[in-house]
Amino acid sequence: MAELQAGDEAPDFTAIVTDGTEIKLSEILSSGEGVILYFYPRDSTPGCTVQACDFRDSFARFSGSGWRVIGVSTDPASSHQKFTDKHELPFDLIVDEDASLHEAYDTWREKNMYGKKYMGTLRSTFVISPDGSLKWVKYKVSPKGHVEQLLSDLEVN
Repeated sequence: MAELQAGDEAPDFTAIVTDGTEIKLSEILSSGEGVILYFYPRDSTPGCTVQACDFRDSFARFSGSGWRVIGVSTDPASSHQKFTDKHELPFDLIVDEDASLHEAYDTWREKNMYGKKYMGTLRSTFVISPDGSLKWVKYKVSPKGHVEQLLSDLEVN
């Protein structure tokens, strides 16, 4: 699968979030809200916690500018709930245990750690405009400083 690019149509999805409710991308977009969809490897790991807390700390700036932040990992809802509660995350986390949403956005990749190959999440972020197009795409983002760069690129005050 080829990596998605800015200008491409965002793959639509229906997904379950932490509290068990279902969300649908096309319904969120039809309300006029844009979506910042970020994929991260694991709840409660150091880099993922830094990234989630940066999104939390900038949440009012994003939502005040018409952007809805949504995180995605392959963790189960129980893990998402603990992560959300511990760090007071004000945004939804999608439960993608089968990695189908990861595959749709080409973030499920072969990784190599200490010579062992495995499938895992490529930390990535997609900004989806209300018209359904990808406004901003970044694969292999760094957890630290990523949110500040995104705020700057989107010219969010």
